Amino acid sequence: MASFSDLLKTRRSIRDYEDKQIGIELVKEIIAESCLAPNSSNGQPWRFIIVNNKPMMATLSEDSKKNLLSDLEKNPNSPIKNYEGALRNPGFNVFYNAPCLVFIGGSKKIRSLSVDCALAASYFMLLAAEKGLGTCWVGLGSNIKDPELLSSLGMTEEYQIVAPIIIGYPKNIPEIPERAAPQILEVIS
Repeated sequence: MASFSDLLKTRRSIRDYEDKQIGIELVKEIIAESCLAPNSSNGQPWRFIIVNNKPMMATLSEDSKKNLLSDLEKNPNSPIKNYEGALRNPGFNVFYNAPCLVFIGGSKKIRSLSVDCALAASYFMLLAAEKGLGTCWVGLGSNIKDPELLSSLGMTEEYQIVAPIIIGYPKNIPEIPERAAPQILEVIS
């Protein structure tokens, strides 16, 4: 087993996967361990949806792309503008044709939902890396609005997607990108 420090250095965002399915039991195991993440008042508000079906993932990608482009038309100065070329490309899949997708989210009523789910997502990505899998948090994949699609995923009106994470066997693991030194604003001793 790699040290935690080594694991932090080898976990990368993967956008190119082998054409190989992941067993649902392995994904469920990673999810179960992810629930050890810290969370507000031990409320454990996270809920998980596993999509292990490439045609369904392609449909979800198209809905997300359509909604993002619609939002961009309403707000041309949106940061989504940086992705406009990719979003208009009919061949672009926001989930990078990964073999599996896990939505982490929960009730919109939970004040700490974003933080709690982000912590679970971090654990999920690190645990996947430990098992030789690659992941990528795909923010573009959280814009699903089609009521039929949401229903087929088991998402009620109160469900909010926080972290759409793709997972699979990486074709390769990119090098660590250069990181800036931490900006410590003050040290008070």
